Amino acid sequence: MKKRLIRPTAAEDAAINAGIAADPDTYEVSSENFKKMRPFRLGRPKSDNPKEHVNLRLDPQVLKFFRAGGPGWQTRLNSALLAYVARQQRRS
Repeated sequence: MKKRLIRPTAAEDAAINAGIAADPDTYEVSSENFKKMRPFRLGRPKSDNPKEHVNLRLDPQVLKFFRAGGPGWQTRLNSALLAYVARQQRRS
C-alpha cells in the first residue's frame, strides 16, 4: 500500500514558517552557499581494496571454532585463509 503525502493547510504552513522565522538557530542559506554544499555520506569511506560478498558453505566445526572467539570471527577467518594462500604461493 502506497503512503500518501498529506500536505499542510495554508494555516498550518504559515504556522510552520512563523516557527522557523522565530527560531534563532536557523537561517536562510544563500544560493552561493547552497551551490557549495555536498551530500553528507554515512558509513565507512570506500576501501581501496574492497572485499567481495560470497555465499560459502563451511563445516560446522570450522564455524564453531571461529565464532567461539567472539566478535570479529569473520575477520579472523579471512586472515586464516589469507595466511593459507600466502603459504601456498611460497610453495609454488
